[in-house]
Amino acid sequence: MTENVRPRPLLRTVVGETLRRHRQEQRRTLAEVAREAAVSVQYLSEVERGRKEPSSEILAAVCEALGVELSELVVEVGHELAFDRVPADVVRLRLATITSIAPATRAAPPIHRTGDAMLMAA
Repeated sequence: MTENVRPRPLLRTVVGETLRRHRQEQRRTLAEVAREAAVSVQYLSEVERGRKEPSSEILAAVCEALGVELSELVVEVGHELAFDRVPADVVRLRLATITSIAPATRAAPPIHRTGDAMLMAA
């Protein structure tokens, strides 16, 4: 059975895409953000295209120029990397602890069984 999963993208690619998305949502140009972050337009463009791996100092400067917390960027990028390999028609389920129903006179210990899962949906 062959799994239909795309190869995992590079970190620098997802970082660049996320920075670009924030910039475009703000309707700002590369030049504006690059000037505020004190980096060249060409360098910022290469970061956004995933061709350059920015240092933590550059990331912090670009995030500040965009008004985005660095921690927020890291969470967004991590989420994208974590869920990128999941095929669209598959829902990930986490194993849950199942507690058996016991008479009120005694407490039942949690039961852990392989294959048990709990689906929580909103």
